[in-house]
Amino acid sequence: MSPKGWKTAMKNKKMSAAMSFIVLFGIVSLFSDMTHEGASSIRGAYLTMLGASAGTIGFISGLGEMIGYSMRYFFGRLTDKSRRYWPMTVIGYVLDIIAVPALALVGKNGWFWACSLLVVQKIGKAVKKPAKDTIMSFAASQEGAGKSFAMQEVLDQIGAFLGPVLLYLVMLFKRGGDMFDTYSLCFALLAVPGAITLVLLLITRAKFPNPEHFEPSPKEYIPFKIKRQFILYIAGISLFAFGFIDYSLITMHVAGHYAALTGGLAETSSIVTSGNLPLLYAGAMLVDAVAAMVFGLMYDRWGVKVLALSSVISAPFALFVFYFEGTASLLFGIVLWGVGMGAQESILKAAVTNMVPKESRATGYGVFECAMGVFWFLGSWLMGVLYDISVPVMVALSVAAQLAAVPFYLASGKAMGKQ
Repeated sequence: MSPKGWKTAMKNKKMSAAMSFIVLFGIVSLFSDMTHEGASSIRGAYLTMLGASAGTIGFISGLGEMIGYSMRYFFGRLTDKSRRYWPMTVIGYVLDIIAVPALALVGKNGWFWACSLLVVQKIGKAVKKPAKDTIMSFAASQEGAGKSFAMQEVLDQIGAFLGPVLLYLVMLFKRGGDMFDTYSLCFALLAVPGAITLVLLLITRAKFPNPEHFEPSPKEYIPFKIKRQFILYIAGISLFAFGFIDYSLITMHVAGHYAALTGGLAETSSIVTSGNLPLLYAGAMLVDAVAAMVFGLMYDRWGVKVLALSSVISAPFALFVFYFEGTASLLFGIVLWGVGMGAQESILKAAVTNMVPKESRATGYGVFECAMGVFWFLGSWLMGVLYDISVPVMVALSVAAQLAAVPFYLASGKAMGKQ
């Protein structure tokens, strides 16, 4: 074989290895999402059952996100300095996973301990996410950032679909029993995909011990520097996070409001029932998966401006979920919510890959996710309080904040194009 042919073969082999890593790591995420997204599908209703108010749920959901996201800057910096990508990822996964089945041990009226476990889970995510996303970005640099993160998001959402479906089957089997005991059983069963997650993670680490080799290192060190397009981008995602209502508030609304509307007949005559909450979330995750792939591929072609399109499409979801009455309106609103989540999970991380150099990318992810988490907290807390005061005001603020992000996305994309 000629030297040129040998180089081509080696390149193809390396690209194949990168794609294998993306898929295998995506399967790890599949079982991880099966665990904590399964929990997310019933967590809002569970916290209500334990005695938490709408304001408390909004506050804790936002606080968990703020802690989880704000700490990512610290752990991102630590990851960049230590280059200990795998240890940080593994430790974070362990904390993230064990906090979910531990919810089965919370007693009645134990909303404080349930909320504490939610915060522990978010801390685990804070430890793992900068390292995990950076590892993924190394392989994604070969295969296309939008496509690679979209593929991972699709696998994520397969797990996010299967987790709620598993809980739905449990609830179907336990129908008529004590709902507290049923919820506790659901959280306990999520220990199974959680254990599979950790086993597959260790297998992936053994097979790919040095994923940073997928992306060539620059000839000289390029320090992290916040550029104009990154500032505009951070401003856009902060507004998006502020206005994007957490699903815990949606499940609380559905569990209480729609059951009341049907006069106690919800369990037999409506698809919107407490037992069907996991199916609603599963449907949202399927929409999320499709949207992630579509918008991820569009990102590789058109860049950050694609986020403007996804935001315009998804922004009105609160109108259909919280303001308009009827099952059809609710389902359409949840579809729009899924579109927003899918675009967020694939494009937001892909954009950081293209804006921040390899040697300081974990810090870049930390800055990005810290800003997003602070505004997610503020938004979630305020939305939870407004839900008890004025739903129309809550809906208007949610839609306005998401649409306000659009000009910043467009300006960031324009700034990147001038480089």
